[in-house]
Amino acid sequence: MNETSREIALDTPFKKEVYDGLSSYPKYLSSKYIYDKKGDKLFQEIMELPEYYLTNCEFEILSTHTKAIAEFFRSNNKGFDLIELGAGDGKKTKILLRYLSENDFNFRYKPIDISQNAIDSLTKTLSQELPKVRVDAEKGEYFQVLERLQSFTERKKVIMVLGSNIGNLLHPRAISFLTKLKDVMSDEDLLFMGFDQKKDPQTILDAYNDPTGVTAAFNKNLLVRINTELGANFDVAAFKHWERYDPETGTAKSFLVATKAQQVEIPALGLHIDFEQWETIHTEISQKYDDKTVDWLAGEAGLKAVAQYADGKKYYKNYIFSKK
Repeated sequence: MNETSREIALDTPFKKEVYDGLSSYPKYLSSKYIYDKKGDKLFQEIMELPEYYLTNCEFEILSTHTKAIAEFFRSNNKGFDLIELGAGDGKKTKILLRYLSENDFNFRYKPIDISQNAIDSLTKTLSQELPKVRVDAEKGEYFQVLERLQSFTERKKVIMVLGSNIGNLLHPRAISFLTKLKDVMSDEDLLFMGFDQKKDPQTILDAYNDPTGVTAAFNKNLLVRINTELGANFDVAAFKHWERYDPETGTAKSFLVATKAQQVEIPALGLHIDFEQWETIHTEISQKYDDKTVDWLAGEAGLKAVAQYADGKKYYKNYIFSKK
């Protein structure tokens, strides 16, 4: 492909990242592109699975410690902006929003998500369920939005990242992400973030490889999107979802494994790909943590933990950070 046609073909982040990932060896794709209307629905189904403990654990934390968390957020008469990165369906966040609304906190809620479907759905449900909450939603990727957050300086900011989304980043990128968050924070601002904890390896494997196949369908939605939006001809049924977990590093990894050799054409990218049998596409990491690791990550980024909350099993923790 010549440079002119390549530039035309790679005119969106989705196209560029798919091209780069599938042209590499070993192949990879970003899990953030799983999330379209179908991917959002599949993830909501995952969150209802008994094996997927993360949602229930964080829901328990927010339900049990609502008042204590809200009091950390409280500010002076100017109020505060509650900015959530990766808001999704807002199911857990509504616990806090309801408490803040019912107790007349002066705040504005700004949910950010890469999925327009998620943003539209959340905005609609909040207008019906919590009409007193001021909502200023925005579609965007974390790092793009972070640049715009620097202009939020008139009053306190509380930046919220639930669901252990930071676990999608290996430690060097997690430190970079936390550093960028710190750089847009003033001295009174806070970061409220969930971190899935290290635990029995089987519990973790079961969470990302349920027997009903919902997680597999979720992972394969990457290929479905490439077929639908880029005109590719992936034989989706000929890929197997595979999960592995390393208890030493705390890293869970998701793969799509080709169960047979196949040739894939992606017309929108001018790309031809030969897959050998058992060749992999790495799609996601889900990092697990302990207090020592969280303190190290925060310290490297110029942050310090000022509070933490855990569920009853200590499977999961939410931390509140301030600038050092």
